[in-house]
Amino acid sequence: MPACLPFRILGETPDLLAIEKPPFLLVHPSKPGGPITLWDHLKELLAYEIASGGQVSLINRLDRETSGIVLVAKHLPAARSCAMAMQRGEIGKEYLALVIGWPVQESWSVEEPILRLGEVQDSQIWLKRGVHPKGVSAKTDFKVMRRLNHPAHGRLALVRCWPRTGRTHQIRVHLSCSGTPVVGDKIYGHPPAGEECYLEFIKTGWTEELARRLWLPRHALHSCLLRVKLNEFTHEWETGLPEDLEDFLSEATS
Repeated sequence: MPACLPFRILGETPDLLAIEKPPFLLVHPSKPGGPITLWDHLKELLAYEIASGGQVSLINRLDRETSGIVLVAKHLPAARSCAMAMQRGEIGKEYLALVIGWPVQESWSVEEPILRLGEVQDSQIWLKRGVHPKGVSAKTDFKVMRRLNHPAHGRLALVRCWPRTGRTHQIRVHLSCSGTPVVGDKIYGHPPAGEECYLEFIKTGWTEELARRLWLPRHALHSCLLRVKLNEFTHEWETGLPEDLEDFLSEATS
């Protein structure tokens, strides 16, 4: 096993591997000669399985800035079974999000269609999504876990999120349209942390000015639980908030 893995192994079965991805680790290579990715580390970690005819298949994928649980199938039959379970809605996923402001309700749902905004209007950000009647159906359930007051940033809330569908950026889009965007979100945050922050970040990298406007160098979204039924057995993995988000909240009071 590699000596210095950049992620924590949460659990392993003969078919599956569950790991906790840190923020800023790319899942897949985006271009030749790019940085080392989760995919590269997994191929090294599972070299024996691959040499024995297995393969590495990522069942769920997280954005570069999103931390949390990633499920890996070690061979093709497990990957196929998980893919079919996902199509049937039998893979349960839960997230924790730190949001700006206090939600009006303790629990609520957003059921609004999502599409890539560039399909219907001019957008400087190709990957940006938004709520639009021409989009694909999407539903997310939310529950407030903690309401907090931060001495520098005011009211914040820790929200648990249950995505019932799997659209790109779904949780971030639905929280933004709820009026409580994710802390540190460069695309869907409220002004002055709107999409211009993403464009500036692409141009300059992380700066003191962006830190003043965004508070965190990444969006505060964490995949905290994943549940799947495979071969008549239900497997579940759970993990708490990562260190960077805990540190950010350490100054806040309930």
